[in-house]
This record gives sequence, structure tokens and C-alpha cells, in this order.
Amino acid sequence: MAHTKAQKAVKGNRDSQPKRRGVKIYGGEKIKAGNIIVRQVGSKFNAGEGTMTGTDYTIHALKDGVVKFSVKKGKKYISVVAS
Repeated sequence: MAHTKAQKAVKGNRDSQPKRRGVKIYGGEKIKAGNIIVRQVGSKFNAGEGTMTGTDYTIHALKDGVVKFSVKKGKKYISVVAS
């Protein structure tokens, strides 16, 4: 008995597209309002001053400035400081 059906492609042989998540702009870099700082699933990073979290947990800059990463009480925060 053959293990494949008439040499057709296997149903589960497809792979999903990469989601391109991660940090887009690092600490100390300049940023403009509206730019994406981090694309993430869940709140690995939290929004600090000058940033906001989107519905898909993406962190955006609300103002122009310099990106700053910090840790407070074990949680990671991203903020935008005026340059």
C-alpha cells in the first residue's frame, strides 16, 4: 500500500508567513510620532510616557523624541523622551 495518495502534495505541507515581530527602534534612537517601536504578542514590553499600546499590543510613539527602555518593579517599560 502506498503511503501517499497519487503523489499529490500533502495537505499539511504549507507554512505560515513570518509575522516580523520584535523591537523595531532601539533605546537611544530618534523617533517620530506615530512610528512603531515594538511589534509583539502579549505585553512583553509595557507602554510608558509618550507611547501607547495598540489593540494587537504594538507600541507606538505619541511624540517625537528618543526611545528609552527601563525596568520598574520587574516590568519592562518603553518611553519616548523629548530630545
